[in-house]
Amino acid sequence: MSDQTGLTPSALSIPPYKTHFTPCVEIGWRIAAPYWNQGYATEAALAVLHAAFKKYGLSEVVSFTSTLNKPSMRVMEKIGMHHDPKDDFDHPNLAKEHPLARHVLYRITKEQFKAG
Repeated sequence: MSDQTGLTPSALSIPPYKTHFTPCVEIGWRIAAPYWNQGYATEAALAVLHAAFKKYGLSEVVSFTSTLNKPSMRVMEKIGMHHDPKDDFDHPNLAKEHPLARHVLYRITKEQFKAG
């Protein structure tokens, strides 16, 4: 749920479908266009990762997006996540020919987050 600024806080979720990397815990975010490029997604995502590893004791968090979503990939990189092209996948809820079907997968472990 977003507030009056159009921001939806970063959040953790468990994807409800089966892929080569599930089960897992995913971090995601949505921000209204007027608030892009102001660091809000990065700041919120770092706070959520801190909670994921410290409060909830997770060992790894993933994030994924369409190959077309370069801004989200930049956030993933800014928060220390790592991409291995071998992990990329076609989203199971989209038709293979859909322009958003191909996705990149980024990961970060508790140790990587601590190392900073």
